[in-house]
Amino acid sequence: MISKIELNGLKFYAYHGVLPQERIVGNNFIINIILTAPLEKAIQSDDLGHTINYAVVYNLIKKEMAIPSNLLEHVAGRIIDSLKEAFPGLMEIELSLSKLNPPVGGDIRSASVILKETYN
Repeated sequence: MISKIELNGLKFYAYHGVLPQERIVGNNFIINIILTAPLEKAIQSDDLGHTINYAVVYNLIKKEMAIPSNLLEHVAGRIIDSLKEAFPGLMEIELSLSKLNPPVGGDIRSASVILKETYN
């Protein structure tokens, strides 16, 4: 059985960007994440200790989002590393990190980075 936990629309106000104004003024960011893990024990036991705690995931992401970075790729990579360390049983992480209204000189809703990492 393939088991996935998906968290959508995690919203953060943070200070990521190459331009100095982005690191001062900040911007809105949205994260969507899919975590693949063996959750058969949780299916049978109904025990939180046998699954991935959403609150822990959210707090790990929140901690990494609070650290300013130039690149979305860097933030997303740190989030993946943090989650893998906290949940060593993860088989795959797919993360989308979007910056809303990025300063590109035109009308654009968001710019996103999508990282997917698979573990053996």
